[in-house]
Amino acid sequence: MTFIYYLFLFLFLTVAAVLCFVILIQESKSSGLGASFGGDSGESLFGTSTPEVLKKITGWLAVIFLAGCIILSLWTGSLGRSKTKTGVTTEIIEQ
Repeated sequence: MTFIYYLFLFLFLTVAAVLCFVILIQESKSSGLGASFGGDSGESLFGTSTPEVLKKITGWLAVIFLAGCIILSLWTGSLGRSKTKTGVTTEIIEQ
């Protein structure tokens, strides 16, 4: 159970890092971070529709991030409650 939890936590952190990167490479009023890498607005991986594609990717990553946030918070809470109940039961049996 804990392996799956840590795997999900790793995936959540990966999604967070990718989301940050995608947000930073988007073109803003001052050309964004994409211009820092020497990118030209005419030369792009997705062609001329790059802003729309990046907006969709950002939206989907944001939804995945928020869902992961909720799932991890509920999962962490249930793990904390189960460990507390186990600890109390063990103390009663030992006494």
